[in-house]
Amino acid sequence: MRAIISVFDKTGVVDLAKGLARLGFELFSTGGTQKALAEAKVAVKSVSGLTGFPEILDGRVKTLHPIIYGGILARRDQPEHLAQLAEHKIESIDLVAVNLYPFVQTVAKEGVSLDEALENIDIGGPSMIRASAKNFPSVIVVVDPADYQSVLENLGAGGLALDERQRLAQKAFQHVATYDTAISQYLRQDSDSFPDEMTVALKKRYSLRYGENPHQPAAFYAEQVVGGGKNTGITWAKQLGGKELSFNNILDADAAWGAVIDFAAPTVAVIKHTNPCGLASHEDIAQAYRRAFSGDEVAAFGGIVAANRVVTLAMAEAMKSVFYEIVIAPEYEAEALKRLKRKKDLRILVAGLPPDYGQAEAGYLDFRRVKGGFLVQVADSLPEGSVNVKTVTRREPTGVEIADLLFAWRAVKHVKSNAIVLAKDKTLVGMGAGQPSRIVSAQIAQEKAGEKSRGSVLASDAMFPFSDVVEAAAAGGVTAIIQPGGSIRDEDSIKMADEHNIAMVFTGTRHFRH
Repeated sequence: MRAIISVFDKTGVVDLAKGLARLGFELFSTGGTQKALAEAKVAVKSVSGLTGFPEILDGRVKTLHPIIYGGILARRDQPEHLAQLAEHKIESIDLVAVNLYPFVQTVAKEGVSLDEALENIDIGGPSMIRASAKNFPSVIVVVDPADYQSVLENLGAGGLALDERQRLAQKAFQHVATYDTAISQYLRQDSDSFPDEMTVALKKRYSLRYGENPHQPAAFYAEQVVGGGKNTGITWAKQLGGKELSFNNILDADAAWGAVIDFAAPTVAVIKHTNPCGLASHEDIAQAYRRAFSGDEVAAFGGIVAANRVVTLAMAEAMKSVFYEIVIAPEYEAEALKRLKRKKDLRILVAGLPPDYGQAEAGYLDFRRVKGGFLVQVADSLPEGSVNVKTVTRREPTGVEIADLLFAWRAVKHVKSNAIVLAKDKTLVGMGAGQPSRIVSAQIAQEKAGEKSRGSVLASDAMFPFSDVVEAAAAGGVTAIIQPGGSIRDEDSIKMADEHNIAMVFTGTRHFRH
């Protein structure tokens, strides 16, 4: 029996080689793998000795040879294949253990050149993997060091069953597909974001107890993104305490984190069912929390709290009387963390801020699943300074109103459409979300705000089809409105605002979030 071992990741490879040697395998290898095995006193021969042809082109060509691929691809159940092997003095290869050059890690390095990236595209490795996986009934293919031990155990017990060989082959093809996706992503950078063909590479982070409901099996996967800098956000958050995360926890935590990192100022969000029931910005993060909590003290129960600054002891103390599922922040003071950990079930997460935090966020691709396909768009990630407001009423908004209007405009993009937000002192005081009618969202927002509606500003994620929202805002004491504009009845809304001395500005941009 013969095996080829050629791996970049040397984890466990010496134990694999020793185990195969004990089972009677003749081992062949290349470059660094051969050196590592020889240094470990494992009997190993060079692939060049097998092919009778040296490595050439700085190692670009070493395994691409009929001796290799004939030995891998020959079907053992086809006499004519075996006859051709004998005619050309080719011996069969029974196991291939390969993993690939670290392309993703290479192109993630700052300042990496195109030449360096191209040199880290593996050719021989994927070719051997594909050939071995194609012929899995006869050839064992191993791409993951986690499978080494089970392969050795099965071989020692008499061999690998066909279903296990098939599992390894499936894993091998997926490994190569993920690798090719990374290369495609890299070469596609700075070009068309919507090519005719596109793949998305996912790696399982962990299994979940269940999905949105107990009868739905679920797991959490991370997207492989090339050139995206350090891993940040909920997908790569580190859990410091509390119960395991659920499907719904992850959705809500992602919404909470997305809301707070959209603000350059210190900001706290309280999220319920992916909508902010509380949101506030303030230089004192503890005060930002208190204001966010005041947005809807009833809905906050069982919610998710996110902060875009270090959680202080004062903030942790302010949270102690409320039951929350999760708190997430970029960092915690030692005493704050100790205080939060007194709540045994509270899930405490640390997430990295994005590399461009506080600047214009890169427009990453956003995928939305529909049955049988995906909708793909560039994410709604306009930077704070990109809003160009145009006053359309007789009265200009005051400086204080402008500050609140811009806060409300960033807040409303995180609320499900139809979305209406009321804000005062950079604090969300009322919110209406996800209603089929915009006026109903406005009524809900005012009901939640109560007396806090008076002196507040209103933001709408989309234009007003009628003047009824402005009329309702006036009745609630709203003093200024920000909305996209663009309705054929804009003049009706402007007239209504002027009648009630409400300042109204248009942005020319909407923030639908379905």
